[in-house]
Amino acid sequence: MDYQFLKTETKDNVLIITMHDPPTRNALGTEMANELMAELDQFEENSEQRVLLLTGTDPSFSSGANVRGFGQQIQNREEGGESGSEQGLPWGKMEAQYAHRQPKVEFGGQASRIPLRINNLQKPSIAAVNGHAMGVGMGVALACDIRFASEKAVFSEAFSRMGLIPGDGSSWQLPRLIGMSNTLLLQYTGDRIDGNEAYRMGVVSKVFPEDGLMEPAMELAARLANMPTQSLALIKYLVHKSLDMNFEDSLALAHVAQEQVRRTEDHKEAVQAFIEKRQPKFTGR
Repeated sequence: MDYQFLKTETKDNVLIITMHDPPTRNALGTEMANELMAELDQFEENSEQRVLLLTGTDPSFSSGANVRGFGQQIQNREEGGESGSEQGLPWGKMEAQYAHRQPKVEFGGQASRIPLRINNLQKPSIAAVNGHAMGVGMGVALACDIRFASEKAVFSEAFSRMGLIPGDGSSWQLPRLIGMSNTLLLQYTGDRIDGNEAYRMGVVSKVFPEDGLMEPAMELAARLANMPTQSLALIKYLVHKSLDMNFEDSLALAHVAQEQVRRTEDHKEAVQAFIEKRQPKFTGR
């Protein structure tokens, strides 16, 4: 499919998506978000595409939301008589509004749905963060299973600098990656951190020189694409579910998953390859 704001390529069973809007440094506007959602939906159903590798056109991964549209949104709210100046403390106002929320505000628009869509993919996903990952752009990277970054990458939870909050799921993601204190430090301040600092804090798994990012990211993606992908899907399922379980319940869930993968063709192939002393050829079945 031809897109205006994405470049796509399939190589070695890896779907490579490049966010591509150079004038905005790959800002995740409505049009790009719609295209991403469509491509992720087809990726989920495509048996030949077994791993996602997501990056952006240099010099950015994604600069975040398209801020130019914020002014019009403010004007529309003011013309509609909406105001944020009600009296009371923020938490109380928030809980009252959440209790009476309408379905239309459960998500903050199509761009804010992308991290959840990536998080819910039943195939491995890798973010190759080559430059700025700001606001929701950082949230998109965090939603991927694994993050590689170049030394020139720049991450920022930029929401507070615009008088906003992280509406992209990073308040769920970051504490699990880097702890409460580091999360609040990044989200309170909106400070920028480079690839090396992101690696030190645990935001990314590996950091590479400026021109040495895509090769190792693609090597890992191709390696995962050649693995038993049903096993990988259930590993992700178990890890996510276990975050909210005790050890005993997690182990019980793992036993059910183990019985499921024991019935796969890939398990049979792995055992046969071991007996025959050769490399297995996994098919994802």
